[in-house]
Amino acid sequence: MAIAAGGTAGHINPALALAEELSTRGHHVTFYGQPNRLESRLVPEAGYDFEQIRVTGFDRSRPWTLVSALVRMRRAERQLQRGFGDGSVPDVAVGFGAYVEMPLLRVCRKRSIPYVIHEQNSVAGLANRTCARDAAAVCISFPDAKAAFEGNMGSQTGLVVTGNPVRRSVIEASRRAGREAFGVLDDELMVLVFGGSLGARHLNEAMVSLAEDLLERPKVRVVHSTGNELFSEVDESLGLSAEKRLRWDVRPYIDNMGEALAAADLVISRAGASSIAEIAALAVPSVLVPYPLATGDHQTTNARFLVDAGATELVNDANLDGDDFHDLVLQLVDDDTRRAAMRDAARALGQDKAAAYLADQVEAVC
Repeated sequence: MAIAAGGTAGHINPALALAEELSTRGHHVTFYGQPNRLESRLVPEAGYDFEQIRVTGFDRSRPWTLVSALVRMRRAERQLQRGFGDGSVPDVAVGFGAYVEMPLLRVCRKRSIPYVIHEQNSVAGLANRTCARDAAAVCISFPDAKAAFEGNMGSQTGLVVTGNPVRRSVIEASRRAGREAFGVLDDELMVLVFGGSLGARHLNEAMVSLAEDLLERPKVRVVHSTGNELFSEVDESLGLSAEKRLRWDVRPYIDNMGEALAAADLVISRAGASSIAEIAALAVPSVLVPYPLATGDHQTTNARFLVDAGATELVNDANLDGDDFHDLVLQLVDDDTRRAAMRDAARALGQDKAAAYLADQVEAVC
């Protein structure tokens, strides 16, 4: 089986989660991606075959980039055709969005190899919309993504809500191991804060303003990932004493996010597709603050998935500085019953089964 995914962890990690599930079922998986992007490191580290192809995207604000994009696309297709001619023909291919999927899926179409596409966000990307017409199945993470594909698919294309696959290292993380890793005691309440790999300045500032009230609660522990570039700024703003640092763990990045989520009683974060998938998979109560400049405001649409289920509370970025955010966080920290209801609602979504649901669809078209 062939998988094309690349560019960002938001594309690559769901693809790796699917690969884990397919490998467990006895399938051989080969990845296709760019040699100078994140996939060239993450995929081999995960132990999967990695074939390099080079493409460039088309920037609609610079129309002349279409020419170079098409030249790279054709070159990549010829490379794949030669590889398939040597006998390395997949039974099925899966594209996870981004331009890197297009050469693979176009070659598959020409050779009558079925393919599936997966859309991680509630607002579909251009590559997936373009490839949807000839797909055997379009799998989406959020019901709101249906509108982007309906009327843009072939008559035989299935449209299925599978959820967004999450890697086993996250799903199988235990609360006990997570609490040991972060030094959180059984009777303490852990608040986990993160804004993605690059952080979120406004969210960090809002948490700094909350620090005094949170630390007044003696059983509250905060693990705060600021983003690498913002760490010094946030650390200085917090001005934590040695004693308070024992309860407010500020760090630039969290490598073991699975353990962090498993240990947490409440998460405060942005609303990226991967973050939502992981929060829902581990059924953690959350406060989501969508990034206001995301394309098509897709983080707000992403968050609605959990809001409608009763698994999260949504706060607009513009309201971070007001009393609403401040009061909401403190209310959730103080209300065990409310958090338990949110955890039950998240668990009912079945997000931890997304990789299996997607693998079922891939096998069905094989």
